[in-house]
Amino acid sequence: MKTENTSKNAAYTGLFAAIAASSCCIPPVIALIAGVGGSASALSWMEPFRPYLIGLAAIAIGYAWYAYLKPKKADDCCEVDAKPKWYQTKGFLIGITLFAAISISFPYCSHIFYPDNKKEVIVVNQSDIQTVNFDVKGMTCASCEEHVKHAVNELEGIVNVAASYEKANAEVEFDNTKTSKEDIEKAINSTGYKVVKQK
Repeated sequence: MKTENTSKNAAYTGLFAAIAASSCCIPPVIALIAGVGGSASALSWMEPFRPYLIGLAAIAIGYAWYAYLKPKKADDCCEVDAKPKWYQTKGFLIGITLFAAISISFPYCSHIFYPDNKKEVIVVNQSDIQTVNFDVKGMTCASCEEHVKHAVNELEGIVNVAASYEKANAEVEFDNTKTSKEDIEKAINSTGYKVVKQK
């Protein structure tokens, strides 16, 4: 019985660690779905802990599987006849393992939740096209990039947006007769990430 509780606790620890590992990437998608952008970067402070949380999740879930699969001792034989509780089943461990794997991989596949809102812009005068590089504070993953791109593409006159969390910037090409640098900065700031300076 002690082994089963240890397995359950390890599985829950692994699940919690896996969710926490992606907690910086999940709010932008929830913010998009809920229509509230300002809270998107609320958990971005957790991003530096991501590798450790992934490691903790892998160790905890690995231990849960080990505790579940290890051979039973001879004195545990009388407990075999009892029907296991739902959290003591192989299905429970498979479910926890799959959910943890999905949580950990979420930052790499979060772009599927963002609808393509890029518009075709007809350029009347090429001299009206301007490219501005915004330094953006708070982006930590691909999900953050998609959130910024989505918010900027909501504006009229946007030709192209390229956001990079690694470079901490967003490069925006736009028609300055239809939108302005200030409007773009407001759109980026509305996501919860902040423009720190313009180049």
